[in-house]
Amino acid sequence: MTIEVRDAPEAKRYEARVAGESTVAGLAQYIRTTELIAFVHTEVAAEHEGAGVGSALVRTALDEARAANLRVLATCPFFAGWISRHPEYQDLLYQSRSKVSD
Repeated sequence: MTIEVRDAPEAKRYEARVAGESTVAGLAQYIRTTELIAFVHTEVAAEHEGAGVGSALVRTALDEARAANLRVLATCPFFAGWISRHPEYQDLLYQSRSKVSD
């Protein structure tokens, strides 16, 4: 099964489609600034769960974030979990530069 992922900036999300199907198999919503992309929600259609759609979404989105020199804020549990299992992407994670403390 071939999974195609593309950025849909007008909808503020990445969309995954299975080759030969017209419907969206999965999506990853984001908020993007000039320095940061925050992934806030990911969902995969029930009929495509366990088929690699979510992983394709995350990998493509993170590869594009790296290419654009963006830091990643993984507020979505799926993104956070995936990154924790793939150390080669952990360098993308956003680290607060604030020195403010309570």
